[in-house]
Amino acid sequence: MKLLVALCALIALCTVNAIPLVPEDNSHYVEGVSRYIWMPDGDGNPRLVDLYEPADENFLASRNGNKNQYWLFTRQNRNNRQVLVNGNANSIRNSFYRGNRPTAVIAHGWNSGGTSSWVTQMVTAFLDRADMNVIVLDWSSTASGLYTTSVRAVPDVGRHLANFLRFLFNTAGGNWNNVHLVGHSLGAHVMGNAGRAAPSRPVRVTGLDPAGPQWGGNSNALNRNSATYVESIHTDGGSLGIMDPISHADFYPNGGRNPQPGCSNSVCSHGRAQLLFSSTIRSDHLNGKRCANLDQARRNQCTGASLKMGNSNLGKRGSGLYGLSTKASWPF
Repeated sequence: MKLLVALCALIALCTVNAIPLVPEDNSHYVEGVSRYIWMPDGDGNPRLVDLYEPADENFLASRNGNKNQYWLFTRQNRNNRQVLVNGNANSIRNSFYRGNRPTAVIAHGWNSGGTSSWVTQMVTAFLDRADMNVIVLDWSSTASGLYTTSVRAVPDVGRHLANFLRFLFNTAGGNWNNVHLVGHSLGAHVMGNAGRAAPSRPVRVTGLDPAGPQWGGNSNALNRNSATYVESIHTDGGSLGIMDPISHADFYPNGGRNPQPGCSNSVCSHGRAQLLFSSTIRSDHLNGKRCANLDQARRNQCTGASLKMGNSNLGKRGSGLYGLSTKASWPF
């Protein structure tokens, strides 16, 4: 009997540590246990990640928040970014930034960058919606290493963003009550750290399928202390994204897990949060229903009070877990 138990344990260990051979297929993944997972790069291409790989300390020493780039887009320069430099007042004064406008900041995730198509789509959605400053945080220099290294870099990237925004506001005006931080995957945790490092809480942070691997129980993860109102949209929970509620309001479209409608794998489902959010900026049409618990959200059987998912409303408030159904294609 003991031999059988030991054999079963060995088989289970080999299973969770086996290298998955089918790109984009994370059906093998067990959160907090599995060694390997497929993750998308900025173009949606799958990359195999070893979650047990030690962080590269030399990389961390040379690649950190100092490498952040800040690209400004406004209605005056929709398609041509203006580079804002922390500590360089002229880069701000010579730009189209205006302190009396709302400011949204967008952050990408691991192995991605500020030129990713979903980032461009979101910038356009914000500017079509309102006359505002949209800043893209490009931290691709730091996000391009090992996943385990980029996880370690997240807090410093977030702190540098907070310091940059403080300099921006001191130089040309601005108000933390007029700031919306939006991040996807690791970028969601970057924004969480930025919000907590700011001298005053930003009014809103939106996490788009906040990264799951190595973030369960991680004190550096996005949480309710990151802004006056924190919202997360979970679309690949339990795999590339976190499933547990971590925000004031947590939305679980279509059960919050893979497969999302129109998706056949978790790489697609992980990126669905980006598209859903951009669509709600434009039309604010997706309504969540409050769930009694997480299990009800997983089953998408929520029937409580309504709360809009996403949108760009800085005055938005709410709390609880919310479920909803979406369509398979734009505008969902």
